[in-house]
Amino acid sequence: MKQFKDKIAFITGGASGAGLGQAKVFSKAGMKVAIADVREDALKAAVKESIAYSGCSDEDVLPIKLDLTDREAYTKAADLVEAVFEGPPHLLIQTAGVNSFGPVEASTFDDFDWVVGVCFDAVVNGLLIFVPRMIKAYANKEEFHVAATSSMGGFMAGSTTGPYSAAKAAVNNLIYSYAEALKPYGASATVLCPGNINSNIGNAEKFRPEHLKNTGYHVSEGTMKTLGAIHATGIDPVELGEILKEGIENGRIIVLPDHNPDGRAAMLRSQHEAIENYTLTAEQRAIADAERFKNFAPPVSDDSGPPPSMWGVPEGGEAFGQARADLDYVDPSKKFTK
Repeated sequence: MKQFKDKIAFITGGASGAGLGQAKVFSKAGMKVAIADVREDALKAAVKESIAYSGCSDEDVLPIKLDLTDREAYTKAADLVEAVFEGPPHLLIQTAGVNSFGPVEASTFDDFDWVVGVCFDAVVNGLLIFVPRMIKAYANKEEFHVAATSSMGGFMAGSTTGPYSAAKAAVNNLIYSYAEALKPYGASATVLCPGNINSNIGNAEKFRPEHLKNTGYHVSEGTMKTLGAIHATGIDPVELGEILKEGIENGRIIVLPDHNPDGRAAMLRSQHEAIENYTLTAEQRAIADAERFKNFAPPVSDDSGPPPSMWGVPEGGEAFGQARADLDYVDPSKKFTK
């Protein structure tokens, strides 16, 4: 997709963080942008910020309060976009995401239902609701494109980000599939896989639905502030939006933004070499692993962030990433203790 002016974009999670950065970038590129988010107050602020940044008019930014896991509401949102902007989006960007940190073995059904529900199921909802409309309206007539914001965590194991890493891995694979499937219609797909983003995802637990609040992780104001401190060091959302735009313009299926590309490439190579080594015998694998780790020992998960000691832990943050104290089967070293 090369041309954006006067076309339509639909962006989930667009009221803050990466989604708001994308709303600003594509508004400035001349698109009419629908911003979907579950937080009404944040939506109002996002509209003002997008208009101020891009210079577009009020009529070019459409805020939609939406629970992305509600398929009926999502369908009504798609209808609204068509009614207001006189067509489905040419560019669908699914960026909404949530995360919570704790030992994967401490996870509850609610932890998986919440994180996977927003990070993967909602992406499925958007694709199934919008893509048929986009094909009918634009196939081989106008440029159209689908994109999703995933994570470097989708390529790596995360012992304290199990639901999130699994959901992002699924998003990556699904977008690869759509990139291939959309070729006959003159379209394609892009998955954006950043590491750390300067966003407020650290506050996501405050917006966890009441019916999904039975978590196995220790969550407090301190742990949320700690996660906020991690994300405060991440890439600027507008810069990330520009990187995504450049990737879409150049037909990239995977976009891996990084200020240290050599380090990121080394981490990915190490991860994939570890997988390839499972095709070897045990003896061959031991030799290969020793060679692989000789000069480089990657972290388990790029999204787990640096240890708390590196950024001055807020009060209560020392329990970040730990399990609830009452889970009697979890290793004591992984549990919150006062």
